[in-house]
Amino acid sequence: MPTRKSIPETCMLCKRYLKLTFHHLIPKLVQKRRWVKDQFTPQQLQEGLWVCKPCHTAIHRFIDHTTLARSFHTSKQLQSHPDLGKFVRWNSKQRRLKKVHRKRE
Repeated sequence: MPTRKSIPETCMLCKRYLKLTFHHLIPKLVQKRRWVKDQFTPQQLQEGLWVCKPCHTAIHRFIDHTTLARSFHTSKQLQSHPDLGKFVRWNSKQRRLKKVHRKRE
């Protein structure tokens, strides 16, 4: 699994060339809970995915932190989520937004 040091060129979910953010597979907000410490190694707690902002937002919109840690802590599991998988398929077909440059007066 990727760590913060190895940054890919494209989003690891939708494969688009956008600015990427790091998504911890085990959310930081639940890492201090006892069951999380018992189930995962310190290295596993640091693992994550480099994803674009739309995919990162969708992950947290569709799946709460506890459910992410319990059931969706791999890339394949995330893509198997019905709503997130549908979003990723849709997002992968979107064009990159172009910046609009205004004329200076």
